[in-house]
Amino acid sequence: MPEAFQSKTIRVVIADDHALVREGFRRCLEFAGFKVVGEAKDGKEAVALVLKLNPDILLLDLNMPESSGFKALEQLQECAAESDTRAIVVTAEAGTPEIAKTLALGARGLVLKASGIDVLIASIRTVLEGGYWVVRQAVPDLRRFLQSQLKQEEPGPRPKNLGLTRRELQIVSGVVSGRSNKAIGQYFKIAIDTVKNHLRSIFDKTGVSNRAELVVFALKHNLPLEELD
Repeated sequence: MPEAFQSKTIRVVIADDHALVREGFRRCLEFAGFKVVGEAKDGKEAVALVLKLNPDILLLDLNMPESSGFKALEQLQECAAESDTRAIVVTAEAGTPEIAKTLALGARGLVLKASGIDVLIASIRTVLEGGYWVVRQAVPDLRRFLQSQLKQEEPGPRPKNLGLTRRELQIVSGVVSGRSNKAIGQYFKIAIDTVKNHLRSIFDKTGVSNRAELVVFALKHNLPLEELD
């Protein structure tokens, strides 16, 4: 774990609509040495707590009333410049579409509720070290993992780059690698607003409507993406 995290208590926010689930997570995490600084019963509360408290980790349920975990991830992507929190989705079940969508929306991990607390703690430590965690394993290369999970359908005849510029392909590469707009901007040394403008153009050219669809589209159509460090 990075030195910055070794010298401080890890702060966690738990978002789940069931009070007993939140209590169970809180007890286990505090016993393991983490500090639970907030609890939310839906996605809206989760976003508000993240922006207010800036915890190290957000444990986020997907299926919550009022505002779902997916909606929370979308909102956190939009305001990523205001928080360095890393989200881990904790859900009862998830198929390949849900896994791809959560990672594309910026979650750094996905853990099933049926897993043991040791798996949850391992996922938190992996994410804090800069990695990704999916179900029961650390994922060293997010792009290759998603490629292995998504069925490779044979696309119809299309221009190689779909009219995307080199910069737009770089932006797509950043999205596929799971980076937020803020992180993409920092990597390519451009403003967040510039990243957003490029994304609007990319959505128009590819016909997708969100980041999750863009990830699936890019991998299925084998767009010439860059390998980012």
